[in-house]
Amino acid sequence: MTELSKLDLLASKIGSRHVVVAIYGLGYVGLPLALRFAEVGLKVIGFDIDADKVRKLNSNESYIERITPEKLLAARTAGFEATSDFSRTAEADALIVCVPTPLDAHRAPDLSFVTNTVDSLMPYFRSGQLLSLESTTWPGTTDEILAPRLRAQGFTPGADCALVFSPEREDPGNPDYGTKDIPKVIGGATPRCLELGTALYQLAIRTMVPVSSTRAAEMTKLLENIHRAVNIGLVNEMKIVADRMGIDIHEVIRAAATKPFGFVPYTPGPGLGGHCIPIDPFYLTWKAKEYAINTRFIELAGEINHYMPHWVVGKIADSLNEQGRSVKGSRILVLGVSYKRNIDDCRESPALEIMDLLRGKGAQVAYSDPHVPRLPKLREYEFDLESVNLDSESLRTFDCVVLTTDHDGFDYDLLAKESMLLVDTRGRFTTAGNIVSA
Repeated sequence: MTELSKLDLLASKIGSRHVVVAIYGLGYVGLPLALRFAEVGLKVIGFDIDADKVRKLNSNESYIERITPEKLLAARTAGFEATSDFSRTAEADALIVCVPTPLDAHRAPDLSFVTNTVDSLMPYFRSGQLLSLESTTWPGTTDEILAPRLRAQGFTPGADCALVFSPEREDPGNPDYGTKDIPKVIGGATPRCLELGTALYQLAIRTMVPVSSTRAAEMTKLLENIHRAVNIGLVNEMKIVADRMGIDIHEVIRAAATKPFGFVPYTPGPGLGGHCIPIDPFYLTWKAKEYAINTRFIELAGEINHYMPHWVVGKIADSLNEQGRSVKGSRILVLGVSYKRNIDDCRESPALEIMDLLRGKGAQVAYSDPHVPRLPKLREYEFDLESVNLDSESLRTFDCVVLTTDHDGFDYDLLAKESMLLVDTRGRFTTAGNIVSA
């Protein structure tokens, strides 16, 4: 059997739905994708270095709120299993990497999760396999980081293996667009790679969007997230200006949104959160320097969004001062620690930065979040806190309540009535009496 025929065999396995899929990284992106492939009847092996996650998944225990034990049981019945044993890479036909791509302390890309994962699977890689990267990264990563690792082991993308980049587009908490519904961008190292990657993902995703190269796919994901980051930066800056002028920015946005063309409403908040929007733009600014380009527009938006938690803390301090109190010694309750409403994901949440800043100023900080009963271990912060139950009695024990994430599960009438001072960063309340907009 020739090496080329092994790619034909891969195509045959995909076409007959006998392809075995491996997912590396079973977090908010990898686990939903694994369950989706299992849902359409494929055998799926999930890899994660966290032994506790592996144990929980194989016991039908979920660590992501929207993924129920029933969904895990259905997936495992269909053939899904989790493991930390990378030698099982040899059992799979398609290998999909869904690991984090954070920034380091100097806001430069940290690809260690990607490189460590690929280096861990490479000893077991074989001819006829497809390798797909979904982690958001700078244009050129697939060509410059993954392809050389394959070639160093004697593999050539498009000849005896396939290499593609297909960025994740998960939107946790979105009731209208799940994994199968979101169109999937994909670029291949060669046309043959693109053909095989598209055929694989088409088994689980309704709409595929092929592009000319892995670099085009990588840039597509960055443009999507930079578009949001820049527009959020703009509206956050507008909020600061409007606040100084005594204008309700939320009223202005609602009015502007009535224009049927040429305007897309973005809402301000306490800062940017999640693993994408606060981080991904800096992957492009870093890479652009290689081409002697300064991405000033992107970096300015990043500065504004990074400043917002500090601005909120300033508003809290000013509001407490007006009541004759200082931040130091005050009991402050933060409402919502996930980065967006109605989910349990705390990654890069501005609420945590606000809590840390307040604690640094001597406040006694607590939080309440119906989706996060206890704060998980975090790389950036050290909190040992559980969610506070909200009722009239508990609210009256706090000098200030700060709405940072506007979950639908909060009782907003109760909050408005019982909070001694309520600082609203989301525009859920009308400013009056004990309620301050921030």
